[in-house]
Order: sequence, then structure tokens, then C-alpha cells
Amino acid sequence: MAVLSTQVLVPAGAAGTLAAAAGGGDTFTPGDGVWLEVNNGDASAKTVTIATPGTMEGLAVADRVCVIPAGERWKIPVPARLYAAGDGTGSITYSAVTSVTVGVFKYA
Repeated sequence: MAVLSTQVLVPAGAAGTLAAAAGGGDTFTPGDGVWLEVNNGDASAKTVTIATPGTMEGLAVADRVCVIPAGERWKIPVPARLYAAGDGTGSITYSAVTSVTVGVFKYA
């Protein structure tokens, strides 16, 4: 499991980078204006699951499950109110990590 650092994009622009998805999953810091970027370079779809550890108004919130089609790059918003655990981190797991890269971004 790897810790993904949040990359801050400034108004003038920035070159963001993606890292290989870890087989045991990854952790990150969710927040307002933060998103995950997942690139599936494989020939088959991959499922990305983002844990929702808390509740909203006393009701359990289902984990976010995103199926990323082969060859596509998706951006997934990850606000803290849904995805932050008690320690402020979020967790991501993958159905498989072959040719999958991921990054965490936010606007300055």
C-alpha cells in the first residue's frame, strides 16, 4: 500500500504525474477540490473502489465503485466529508493493477 501525495495545480498550470497503482491499494488525503485521476492503460476494464468510512446523517454510505474502461483516464472527486477516515486519510483498492496508474490532485 502506497501513500499518494496530493499534487497542487497552480493557475499557470502544472505537469501532474501518475504512479503505478499498488496491488494492496493506496491511501491519499481527500478534501474539497481534490480528485483522483486513474489511467487504465490495460486492454480490460478495471474496478476502482474508494472506501467511505463514515456515515452521513446517521446512514451508512456505500463505497464508491468506479469501473474504468480499457484505455480511459478518469477524474473522480474525493471530498473529505465522504472519504476521510478518522485520521484524515482515504483508501483506494483496485480489481487489478496491471497498466493502472493513479494520482491525487487539487487546485491551488
